[in-house]
This record gives sequence, C-alpha cells and structure tokens, in this order.
Amino acid sequence: QVQLVESGGGLVHPGGSLTLSCAASGNPFVINAMAWHRQAPGQERELVAAITKSGRSTYADSMQGRFTISRDNTKNTVSLQIHSLKPEDTAVYYCYADDPFYGIHSWGKGTLVTVSS
Repeated sequence: QVQLVESGGGLVHPGGSLTLSCAASGNPFVINAMAWHRQAPGQERELVAAITKSGRSTYADSMQGRFTISRDNTKNTVSLQIHSLKPEDTAVYYCYADDPFYGIHSWGKGTLVTVSS
C-alpha cells in the first residue's frame, strides 16, 4: 500500500504563492500517475492537475495558468506550485496516486490552504 503525505499548506495572502509537496512511500516502483485534487468548504472534490511518470501534465480547465505540477521520480515526490492565490483557492489539497497495474489508488490526508487577508 502506498502512503502519501502532503505538506506546505497554510495561510497565504491574496496574490501570494505557495508550493505544496507530496511524498510517497511504500512503493518499490515509480507510480504511473500522480495528481492533486482540492476540496473547498461545502464543495465537491475536484481535480487540479495530474502528471504521468514520464512527466506529461494535464490541468483542469479552470486551473490553467496559475498552477504548475511537477514530480521527482528519484525522490518519490510530486509538487504543486500555485501563483496569484485567490480567496477561492481556499481548500484542502489532496495528493492522489494512481497505478492500475499495481492496484494503487491512494489518497493522502490533505493539507489546508487558506487564502485570506
């Protein structure tokens, strides 16, 4: 079973930037795809961005431009940079690992990002 631990959340002023990190453990292989999702208060969880082990990234339409996903396969980590933060970015951000070949569909516990002045 793969364990995912997110870090980097916190309180940020509008217009600021933040980098979230997710560390995976328990996998003796490179996970096929990793992603970030978020869930705002009272809202459903939504995809932010995903990245394959080869580095191909995709973003939800509404997330284009201010979000950058990256991963380091040697360190088993995936990161999410967020720029020009807005109050509506306030949410719990979750890391997700997906590798159907190994039966991996794992979620982290999330890290809270609060954007407020």
